[in-house]
Amino acid sequence: MFAMKWMAGVTLAAASVVLLAPVAEAKKTAAAATFANDDDAFLALRDAARNGDAARASDLASRLGNYAIPSYVDYFRLRPRIGSASEQEIRDYLQRYDGQAIADRLRNDWLLELGRTRNWTLFDEQYPLFVLDDDTQLKCYALMSKVAKGQSVTDEARAVMVAPQNYGEACPSLVSALAQAGQFTADDVWAQIRLIAESGFPGMIRRLAPLTEISDTVLMQALEKPDAILARGPGSGRAAHQVFILALGRSAKNNPTHAVNVLVPAADRLNERELAQAWAQIALQASLKLAPEAVVYWHRTEGAPLTTEGYQWKVRAALRAGEWKLVKATIDAMPAALASDPAWIYWLGRAYRAEGKTELAQKQFESIAEQTNFYGQLALEELGRKIVIPPRAQAVTADELAPMANNAGFRRALKFFDLNMRFEGYREWNWELRKMNDRQHLAAAEFARQKTVLDRMVNTSDRTKTEFDFTQRFPSPFRDVMQASTERLGLDMAWVYGLIRQESRFILNARSHVGASGLMQLMPATAKFVARKIGMNDFSQGQVNDISTNITLGTNYLNMVLNDLDGSQAMATAAYNAGPGRPRAWRSTLPRAVDGAIFAESIPFNETRDYVKKVLSNATYYAALFEGKPQSLKARLGMVAPKGFAPSDLP
Repeated sequence: MFAMKWMAGVTLAAASVVLLAPVAEAKKTAAAATFANDDDAFLALRDAARNGDAARASDLASRLGNYAIPSYVDYFRLRPRIGSASEQEIRDYLQRYDGQAIADRLRNDWLLELGRTRNWTLFDEQYPLFVLDDDTQLKCYALMSKVAKGQSVTDEARAVMVAPQNYGEACPSLVSALAQAGQFTADDVWAQIRLIAESGFPGMIRRLAPLTEISDTVLMQALEKPDAILARGPGSGRAAHQVFILALGRSAKNNPTHAVNVLVPAADRLNERELAQAWAQIALQASLKLAPEAVVYWHRTEGAPLTTEGYQWKVRAALRAGEWKLVKATIDAMPAALASDPAWIYWLGRAYRAEGKTELAQKQFESIAEQTNFYGQLALEELGRKIVIPPRAQAVTADELAPMANNAGFRRALKFFDLNMRFEGYREWNWELRKMNDRQHLAAAEFARQKTVLDRMVNTSDRTKTEFDFTQRFPSPFRDVMQASTERLGLDMAWVYGLIRQESRFILNARSHVGASGLMQLMPATAKFVARKIGMNDFSQGQVNDISTNITLGTNYLNMVLNDLDGSQAMATAAYNAGPGRPRAWRSTLPRAVDGAIFAESIPFNETRDYVKKVLSNATYYAALFEGKPQSLKARLGMVAPKGFAPSDLP
């Protein structure tokens, strides 16, 4: 009754505000009380920004007025409102934190919004100020802005649009703009459609359908139900033929032989270029399945415009088949940016050597032999030299170290590492490295060592070009535990450290996106299996990050897969990453014995292929450090042959 009298003459909305205010305040207080400290509130702020919850981000940011990293508090407050914040508010932020990594990140966010809304005036003003310039979407928006002004950007666009996973909204829009401006032909559009389909991003293709004579329904059918398209045959006209070719590639992903059986009787209805494209679609999928006949299909692709993946897998199929002329011809046909990759420089050198062109081979090897990567090491050996540790640079002085300890970006990075915000920490750390010389890199790496941030020590020291400290690049912590475990098993300690360097970079609490844990990144099921096999009856999952337990379980598992795969470090390394069944399957498809470098190069999983190369490269340097004498990566890679090959069958 009292409440009703008190509310007389008060509007319902106003009364609601009055009555609900204490409730809202109570909720706010309760929410605040759930945080033990400002760090917890800061982490919640980060999550609110990621989720686009502007209201919660604002509430949490207001609580953190005296937080140690104000630039990130302000960033997380502003980021969810990037589309609605005033231009002045964004400019104020950029000015306030000018020169910091997070300001460049906000400019990146703002530029994406400016591109999305086609505000080319502001975009063109801000884009030259974006320091990292590492966003493919922004590159596409920048080209769209030029197209809108009537500029020709055809070649630039073709060079930029090679990785659909990075396209976002911008790059398909650029394709449309180029087509409408007459700068992209129908062939360019279909090349993008095939590339997008090949990369596994079919949703983007629907956006390009209006640029073809085919409905999006038919295009999606070619991707999702390709055999229905193939059953109707190539049809007539370029667009129908291109849909047929697209469907061939999708069908070949499941069954290359079926796609071949469809193409052969339809071949006379395609022109020469279309037929080469069709074979390229099948050849790529057959190569990814490591089918021995893939190289036969690649021979039928002359004149076909290949994607980046197409060129690379054509070389890999030729390597597995031992067809060095095809290796050379394909690398020669690659775009210059791709052909300059150390991998293809090395394999071109091998192709020259196979043809007896020794001087040309030497020139290729010499051009990369100073590089401290997998291919640089292999090239060095092709020149008749072994792999050694370069002379250690002069020790970092206290005067060189002092600026690193006082570096505000490094301090922010260390704070983020303490909060397990590694992404933000890496951004801050790497931002500070951009303009450093070799001595400064060595000093920053030493600072990281002193702070026990070994992954940053490794990453930073890896950047030096003329001065080296391989004790920074290839650390060996917990040596006593590791030595005891590897000696007990008769396992190569250099190999284990090489694997850890790639797996976890020595981050003790490292946890992968699939749940692997610890230095040796053990999956829960694997850890449990190995513990049972070695009689560790008291093992519990909570022990997996314990250093001694992690090393014991990891080395035992590595030893198991090594023994299962005939002592091949190349195959066992692949097994540690991809599971033991896959290397056996990959080996079974080999038409002959090949050197381990060819086996590694033709691993069909991108992650595992890169992993094997890096682990064995690491192991070779670790062995040089531990033994103090020259090493051979080629010997470590060994030969890989199909099961059942006798030693006498190996070259």
